Amino acid sequence: MVAFRLSTGNYVDDPELRLPKISSLCIVLAMNVLLQISFFIIVSSSNEYAEYLGGSSTFSGLVIGIPTVFRGLALIPMTKFDKGRYAMPLHVGCLAAISGHIAYATAYRLHFLYLILIGRCLNGISFTGFMYTKRYCTDPRIVGIRRRTTLASWLVIGQGLGMTLGPFFGGLLYRIGFSSPIFNGYTSPGWVMACVYAVFWVIIALYFEDVSSQTSSLPLQVVNAPRPSHDEQGGTLFTRETCGVVFCMCWFATLCFFILGSWEANLPVFGAVTPDLRWSPFSAGNFIALGGITAFPFLLANIFFAGRIQDRKLLALGCGLGLSGLTIFLSLLRTDKIDYGSLFMCWWAIALGFNLATTVTLSLLSKQLPPERNRWSSMVIQYSNYTGRVTGAVWGGSGVSVGMLNYVGLEIALVGIGAALFTILWRNLKTKTG
Repeated sequence: MVAFRLSTGNYVDDPELRLPKISSLCIVLAMNVLLQISFFIIVSSSNEYAEYLGGSSTFSGLVIGIPTVFRGLALIPMTKFDKGRYAMPLHVGCLAAISGHIAYATAYRLHFLYLILIGRCLNGISFTGFMYTKRYCTDPRIVGIRRRTTLASWLVIGQGLGMTLGPFFGGLLYRIGFSSPIFNGYTSPGWVMACVYAVFWVIIALYFEDVSSQTSSLPLQVVNAPRPSHDEQGGTLFTRETCGVVFCMCWFATLCFFILGSWEANLPVFGAVTPDLRWSPFSAGNFIALGGITAFPFLLANIFFAGRIQDRKLLALGCGLGLSGLTIFLSLLRTDKIDYGSLFMCWWAIALGFNLATTVTLSLLSKQLPPERNRWSSMVIQYSNYTGRVTGAVWGGSGVSVGMLNYVGLEIALVGIGAALFTILWRNLKTKTG
C-alpha cells in the first residue's frame, strides 16, 4: 500500500494513473480478503459437519457452492438500488455475513442439516461484495486505465490469502475442537467470522468514503482494440470482434473458478479416501493452505509485473501453468502413484496458474469497453465467476463418485476449449499494460 500512496502523489494529475483514496481502497481490499476467508473457512470441515447432521459428500459440495447461486440472485436488486456507489453494498454485505455465519454455527445445537445451507445462502448475499470490489478497482471515475490490472492483482492476492488462511484456520479450529455444544470444531468458524465482520462493519462506518455521484468519468484509451459503434441514441453497439472478446473473458472467468472451486471441494474428500493419504479435516485444510502459501510470493510478484506485461500474456501464462498441473495429475491417476509430494505439485500449479489468470478477465474488458459499460462488464464477469464457483464446488464434491479420471478429464477439455478461443482472438485481446 506504500506504493499506492507514493504513486497517488506522483501521478494525481495523470488520469491514466489515478487511484481512489487510500483508506477507502484498503477497506475494499480488506473486504475482499474477508469474503474469501468466509468462503474457504468451512471447506476443510464441511464434509464432516454435513455427515454429522445426516448429509453426504455431495451435500457438502452443495454447501460450499450454494452461496454462489444466492449472490447471483442478490446482485439484481443490489445493482438496482446501489446508485453506482459502494457504501450500501458494504453495509448489506456485513449484515448478511454476520447472519449467515451465526446460522451456520447454530445448526449444530439444533441438529438441523438444512440450517447450514440456509446460513451459506445468507453468506451468498454478502458475497455480492466480490462484484463490487472488482467494480471498484476498475471504476473509471476513480481508477486510471493503467492502474486497473495492478489493482486486480491486489484482489488476486486477496484470493490467495483467503485460500490460505480460510482452510488453515478452519482446520485448526476443527483440530482444537473445544468441548462446548455451542462453540466447537464445527461451529467455531461461524462464530469467529461473525465477530470479525462485526468489528469490520464499525471500521467501514467510520472510515469508508464513497464515490461521489458527481465524479466525472475518465476518457477511455484503447490500443489496437476494435472500437464499438454507437447507435443514434448513443448506446454502444458491440462489433463481432468485441463480442468475441467478451465471450472469451467470460469463458475464462467461469473456467478458472470452476477448476479452483472443484479442487478446493474435492481435496478433503479425495484425501480422506486415498490409502496413502487418509487426511483428516485438519490435514486437508493444511494442504490447501500450503498451496496458497507457496503460491503467494508469485502472486505478490505479479503486482509488479502487471504494469509491464500485457493482460493476454498473463492469461496465457496462468492457464498454461494450471493446465500443466491438471495434465500431471491425470498421469498420476493413470499410474496410481499418488503421494503427498506429487499431489502438492499439481495443486500448487493449479492454484497459482488459475489464480493468476483471474487477474485479467475484468481488467482487460474494462480497457476494451467504454466507461459507461463498466457496471455491465463487472456483472457479466462476476456472473461468470459465480457459475464457475457453484458448478465447480458441486463437481468437486462428486469427483470421487464420478471417478477421478472423468473429473480431471472434463477440466482439461474445458481448458482446451478456452485455448482455442484464446488463439483465435489473440490479436483482439491486446490492451494497454498496467
